[in-house]
Amino acid sequence: MNMIQLVEAFNLFLAVLFTVAYFYQLVYLVIGVIRRNHWTQSQDAKIHRYAAVISARNEAGVIAELIHSLKEQRYPQDCLDIYVVADNCTDNTAEVSRQAGAIVYERFNQNKKGKGYALDFLFRTLHHEGRDKYDGYMIFDADNLVDPNFTAEMNKVFDSGNYGAITCYRNSRNFGDNWISSGYAIWFLREARFLNFPRMLLGTNCHVSGTGFLINADVIRENGGWPFHLLTEDIEFSVSCALKGRRIGYCDKAVIYDEQPTTFRQSWDQRLRWSKGFYQVNANYSAALTRGFLRKPTRQSWSCYDMFMTVAPGMLLTLVTLAFNLVVCLACWGQPVYITNKILAVSGSFAFSTVVNFYLGLLLFGTLTVLSEWKQIQIPTYKKILYVFTFPIFMFTYVPISLAALVRKVEWKPIYHTGSQKALGKS
Repeated sequence: MNMIQLVEAFNLFLAVLFTVAYFYQLVYLVIGVIRRNHWTQSQDAKIHRYAAVISARNEAGVIAELIHSLKEQRYPQDCLDIYVVADNCTDNTAEVSRQAGAIVYERFNQNKKGKGYALDFLFRTLHHEGRDKYDGYMIFDADNLVDPNFTAEMNKVFDSGNYGAITCYRNSRNFGDNWISSGYAIWFLREARFLNFPRMLLGTNCHVSGTGFLINADVIRENGGWPFHLLTEDIEFSVSCALKGRRIGYCDKAVIYDEQPTTFRQSWDQRLRWSKGFYQVNANYSAALTRGFLRKPTRQSWSCYDMFMTVAPGMLLTLVTLAFNLVVCLACWGQPVYITNKILAVSGSFAFSTVVNFYLGLLLFGTLTVLSEWKQIQIPTYKKILYVFTFPIFMFTYVPISLAALVRKVEWKPIYHTGSQKALGKS
């Protein structure tokens, strides 16, 4: 086999491999587009007792809004307690939270920083104090606003007793600020509509995503707290559920509004942490997930496969493929002109088509997401159209972020929020 045939075979193999591996997500996409009806939820669900848990670091400017929205839940207030972990705060987050009506614990530990450690601290403290008499724990970020029906809707799904955790519909409170905040917002709406919604319809495991999820208290007790301390503790928890056969459900009628970064510096820091966290999860759990999906086909084995493809470094593998073609192009320099031109044509065509297909694929996802969730996006029409086209650009910025996450040491850093409600439309 000559060099040209080798390059063509390598590129074809990878193209086929990626297509086959991720084809199931196209099936999810089709289901999300054509299936508009929701599953039936119990209307006479038993009232369960919950704790709303907020991990906050220097969030004095926004946390009172969240606590207020939780106190306005259309749910019996004596069945919903609100806890705040003021984690390594240097401002008056604790004081503001107490004044707003939350039960506050302060934590100071510069060696173990991050949301995972804060949650573990709270769960262990509640157990030690004998205050862990809850059926479930709802996890929020300090910048969230919560729809008044959130708890009642989550309770309907929780009452079925089928789920170890339940995730929600994650909307944005500042969708229209700029191309960065809209990029995040479209991604999370796409995750809700075209990933978790089809998973719930098909009876397979959903994935929790950072905030707005409910954990069955039995899961916390079985784990002895929250033993998930990688940079993406939410993904680590989802992987754990897949491996142990715990089901994660989805409630699309339970809505939160999440504030997204608007500066590229903060977006870079946040997504660098996410990328590094995905690498950590991949390194720690890929072998177990592989064993899980190679078993006899079951719902659990499929959940392991779906989770494996979620944490797999697809962006990095794509970059490696492009780098291979570039190296081949450089290696053929000095060869006879007809050989050089042929290899340049093959590798150049592959690189160009990869970039174009990547952009068009993201454009398709962005378009379908915005069209499907049109009424839920509270911004002017022209901005909805504009941000569909900037969404692929936002996703392209993951390229340098993915590369930087490979070589840089990454620590958890807080994302500062403004509490702006001008683009929310409703709360």
